[in-house]
This record gives sequence, C-alpha cells and structure tokens, in this order.
Amino acid sequence: MENLTRQTFKIFWKHLLKYKWAFVLMISGISIGSLGNIIAPLFYREFFDTLTTSGDVDVLKIILFKVLIVYFVSWLFWRIATFATSYFQTKVMASLSIYSFSYLHRHSVEFFNNNFVGSLVKKVNRFSRSFEVVADRLSWDLLPTIIHIVLVIVVLSKRSILLSIGIFIWVLVYVLVNYYFSIYKLKYDIKRSALNSEVTGVLADTIANHLNVKLFTGYFRETALFAKITNRLQKLRQFTWNLGNYFEALQTVLMMVLEIGIMFYAISLWQDGFLTIGDFVLIQTYLITIINRLWSFGRVIRSYYEAMAEAREMTEILMTPHAVNDAKNAKPLNVSSGEIRFENVSFAYSKTRMVISDFDLTVKPNEKVALVGASGSGKSTIINLLTRAHDLDHGKIYIDGQKISNVTQDSLWQNISLVNQDPVLFHRTLMENIKYGRAEASNEDVYEAARLANAHKFIDEFTEGYDTYVGERGVKLSGGERQRVAIARAILKNAPILVLDEATSSLDSESEELIQDALANLMKDKTVIVIAHRLSTIMKMDRIVVIDRGKVLEEGTHQELIKKDKGLYKRLWEKQVGGFLE
Repeated sequence: MENLTRQTFKIFWKHLLKYKWAFVLMISGISIGSLGNIIAPLFYREFFDTLTTSGDVDVLKIILFKVLIVYFVSWLFWRIATFATSYFQTKVMASLSIYSFSYLHRHSVEFFNNNFVGSLVKKVNRFSRSFEVVADRLSWDLLPTIIHIVLVIVVLSKRSILLSIGIFIWVLVYVLVNYYFSIYKLKYDIKRSALNSEVTGVLADTIANHLNVKLFTGYFRETALFAKITNRLQKLRQFTWNLGNYFEALQTVLMMVLEIGIMFYAISLWQDGFLTIGDFVLIQTYLITIINRLWSFGRVIRSYYEAMAEAREMTEILMTPHAVNDAKNAKPLNVSSGEIRFENVSFAYSKTRMVISDFDLTVKPNEKVALVGASGSGKSTIINLLTRAHDLDHGKIYIDGQKISNVTQDSLWQNISLVNQDPVLFHRTLMENIKYGRAEASNEDVYEAARLANAHKFIDEFTEGYDTYVGERGVKLSGGERQRVAIARAILKNAPILVLDEATSSLDSESEELIQDALANLMKDKTVIVIAHRLSTIMKMDRIVVIDRGKVLEEGTHQELIKKDKGLYKRLWEKQVGGFLE
C-alpha cells in the first residue's frame, strides 16, 4: 500500500508540474490570505485595550480601519487563490483522465477480459476526483491549519512561553491521535473502496446482460446477489462511519480541555499582571481559530486517505506493465504484397494449456485461406497472435518478411481489417461508425463503402439516415445490419490483409446472401484468412487449412480434401447439416 501511495503521489506530481505557475499562485494566495486571521486579532487586542483604558474614539476608528485593510488584502488573495485553483485543478484532473484513458487502452485483450467494464470506468473517474480531494485537503485545509497554528504559537509566546508550549503540546497530541486513528481506519476504507468497485461491477454486468436476466428468469437470483453484496458494503460503510463518530466524540472532549485549560491559566497570568483584557480577546480568538481549523483536521486526514485508497486501484492499473509492447526502435509495418508466414509458432494461455504447438503456415499474397477445425482447435488463437492480442511463447510471425514483434502495433493494426461474428459498434451515428475505418474519409467515400457492403439501402430507410444512432454496441440494428456496417467499415479502411472470423455463422440465409456479396467486394485484391463454418464461404477459398490441437493437420482445396480417406475435413464435411460444419 505504501508503495502504491508513493506511486500515486509521483503520478499526481508529474501532472501537477505541467501547471506549476498556477500551483504556485494558488499556494501563495492561500498562504497570504491565511495571515488575515492572525493579524486582525492583534489589532482587536489593541482595540479592546484602548477601549478599557483611554477610550480614545479616534484611535479606535484608526484601529478598525487597519482591520478593514487587513481583511481586504486577505479577501483579495483568497480570490486569487480560488481562481488559480479553478484553473489548476481542472487542468490537472483533465490531464490525469486523459493519461488514465490512454494507458488503459494499451492493456491487452486478456486484461479487459478479466475486468468488469463498469469497474474500470469507475476507477478512471475516481482517479482524477481523488486528485481533487487530495489537492483540496493539502492546500485548502492542511496548509492554512499549519500556518495558523505556527503563527498563533509564535505570537502567544511573546505573551507567555508556557502558554504557547501548552498549546503546542496539545496540538501535537491531537494531531498524533488523529494520524494513528486515520491509519487504523484506512484498512477498512480500502476494503470499502474495493467492495464499492465490486458492487459497481456486478451492477454493470447485469445491465449488460439484462436480456439474459429476463429470458433465463434470473431476476430474483440477480436481485438476491446484488442485495447480498450491497448489504456487505452497507455494513462496512456503517462500521467506518461509526469509527468516525466515536473519534469525533473524543475530539470534542479534547477541544473542551484545551479551551477551558488555557483560559484557566490565562486568568492566573491576568492576576499576576502579565495579560490585559485585550490579551483575553486575542487568546479566545486564536483558540476559536485553532479549534475551527483542527475540528475538521481528523476529517481532512481521513478524507485524504480515503481519496488515496480510491486512487490506489487505478494506480495499480497504471503500474501494471502492458502485456504486449512495441519493441525498442520498432518501425512501421510496410505491406507491399501481403504475404503472411507463421514459423514454428507455439502459444499457451497457461503452462498447462498449450493451444498452438509448432504451427507453420504461409499465406501467399492475395491468397484466400480458410482455417477449419473443431471448437478449441486454436483457429481464433491464430488470429489473436497475428493481431498481437498476445505475444508468442515461441516462433515467429512475418508479414512481407517483417517480424510483427519488431513493428509498431499501430501500423500492424492499420494494415489488418478484422470482421468477426458479432461486430461491436460505438453508440454513435452510422456515419461515425463506418468512418471509424478511415477517419479522414469523405461522406461520399462512406456512401460508396456502404453500397459495396449492401448497407446503403437499409441505412437510407432510416428517418435520420446516416445520422442514426445505433445504440450501445449497435443493439438497435439486426445482426445482419451490424455485420454489413462492419463490412462497410472494413471496405472503407481498405487494409491489404483481411481477417474474417466466422463473419456469417449466425445469419439467416437472406442476410448471408447479402453478406457474401459484400464480402466478395471486400476480399478483392487482399490477402484473406477466414475462419468459417458455412460451406458457401469455405468452398470459395483458394486453400483450406485444417487445424487440430494447434497444428496443421491437412490442407488443400475443398475438392482435394473431401477425397482424402479418413481425413478430418472429410469427416467434418460428412457431418454437415444445413450448410454448417459441425
């Protein structure tokens, strides 16, 4: 935890320094503005001493005018501090959010598979808000408190050294008690923060699966699960809040001891002639100032640690190295012909689960190759390795003689178009979704890509046409419509390498006919790798590669493979039902 706290501070400090002059202006404004609460009581001491001795009205008015000047200067610097804070904190918070976003999206596919989307969103949002809380507590609470206490002790030491020592010892005890209590409470705050993320994750998961909850009558089960975890959070939250209540009760007692004790001692000093009536006013004003500043000190510490606990989860993500990184001095991939070569490739998801073993395959430029095999044979893993969703355990993959681990990931992805079985669309317009393939494309380019993908007709039937929002993940569109939008996006991207991962397996015959026609347009002059079960797709391929347990078992054209006695492809062919390979 301590290491993560230190790392959080380093991240905050790095982004803070981007706006250091606003930070300096804010701190200066707070520091100078805080002096008003120390200087003004000194004039009031003089005011009451004058009032009880000479009673000179002119002198009293002059003193009040001095107090007004002090308050005005203090007000001016507080305003400078507030405007500097508005600029400084919002800028740093935006910088932290952008940094979190960019780092998060560089994590691997496996990372996102292992984390709830809702939980990740909350961690990113809480990270920047944690900075706001920490910055507020340190600059607007802790800094003025330190200034007030130090100056109060210095000023009162001029009247009585024992008085100032007594206040110093009391403050020291009070701060230490607050600190150790906050450290004790911190472990529960961390548990509460983690449990809060878990509640958010469950909520997001059930919302994303709302249809399954309905169709599988899971409403009561999910409600019971959510209630169970929420009740755990409630009990932990109540426990931490009660800890704060207990401490506030102790804090009140300490405050009473300070005020009454100091005033008792001040009476004895007054009896000995060391203090005046004005000094009583000064001491009482300072005591009220200290009590007001320190009353919230415990909450400041606890709020600070709570914020650091919430930032901790995102810091952990930021400190987690990316599983797949660009090599040092990685160069952009230059695709001239589109040849793909797998050499002795091996990959395991865990030490006990070898998926790809000594895999060799060469896909010639502009060749259309289909990968066929039973579920779990490693077909999709091969595609994941080609797109560097994972790094290889052993072997090499080349594109036009360039090892993909030595080129930048962005350039690799730029040269590969992927259309899978269930394409996910942004909750944006159809125009924006298709343009995602090539952001600089014109609207006419989008229309042409949609026509080639057999998507223009159904898009044109929408009231808002290409400005129609598709809903989260594209839920407002049918499966075939989503698929054609994804194909239009890939046509617009026009990458030299095309990967189709069961792009037609879940479609009806009419939709498939439209998709097949669109795919024919998409595959022109490209190197294509297809994972498909529909014979209508497989039979058109230049070559079919049969995968079994991560190795190439057979390869050839459809006609060549069905002639092989006892061949795996022939067995799959003979089991076909309704155009599917089982």
